[in-house]
Amino acid sequence: MAKVEEYKMFQGCTIGNRIPFIEASARKVFETLGITTTEAPFACCPDPVGFNSVDHTSWLAMGARNLTLAEDEGKDIVSLCNGCFQTLKAVNHELKHDDHERNKINLILKDLKREFKGTINVKHFVEVLYELGADKIKEHIKHDLSGLKVACHTGCHYNRPSEVMQTDDPMKPVKLRELVAATGATPVDYEEEMLCCGSGVGNAEEEPSMMILSNKFNSGLKAGAEAFVVICPACFQQMDTNQKKASTQGGTEFNVPILYLTELMALAFGFTSDELGLKFHRSRLNALLEKYSLK
Repeated sequence: MAKVEEYKMFQGCTIGNRIPFIEASARKVFETLGITTTEAPFACCPDPVGFNSVDHTSWLAMGARNLTLAEDEGKDIVSLCNGCFQTLKAVNHELKHDDHERNKINLILKDLKREFKGTINVKHFVEVLYELGADKIKEHIKHDLSGLKVACHTGCHYNRPSEVMQTDDPMKPVKLRELVAATGATPVDYEEEMLCCGSGVGNAEEEPSMMILSNKFNSGLKAGAEAFVVICPACFQQMDTNQKKASTQGGTEFNVPILYLTELMALAFGFTSDELGLKFHRSRLNALLEKYSLK
């Protein structure tokens, strides 16, 4: 009998509250591939950068509380968000390897009648899909996307800090590219592939954020990409919503389709654009969908 993959799904705040169609595509892909996910009363991860830099102890305690919910059922966590993934995996790693911090955090959790034990793992959804293998994915392809050229963007938190995340090659990640290739699409090589999308700096300075995004788009388009595929909600929002602003930086008017990896896979699996809520994207996908006979 085949092993049943079951995880506690951690969708994070941004996806659930601002871009729920991403969650919809993930659930459709998981169900198609036989990946079972269940719910838990998770709270915010919390944010791996801003929150952690202000109050490391609270960051650890909030992350640990989430981890204990999955520990209760002995299920690993699968995260749909780079930031949530980085927080939960980093907290899990630190508390497993630092007795002093673990004891301090468990004193805090004691008030909630909880205890961090370090008995589960945290995985990025790309890892989970990659471990299934390309052959498993290809079994479910109904629309071969051969000919579609894609610029892959992993985002910063997926790989870093690499000594803790150990998700992929931090300087040349391959898992996203191989998953895209399994749909029939072709990942292009482009100079700015490892460049940040600019989302983080945009919280402080809009102009450099848009310049980074403009450089990213121009590099991918120059390499022949017809769309960008992302795996992070912050990167998705930056790329999907700020194309008009990015256009002011380099004199290029951008109209670049942005797809989450699970959306690309769901389209290849035969789900329609209406079923996936692609109409809610800011970047228009109609021309791309028509070109590849995707409804």
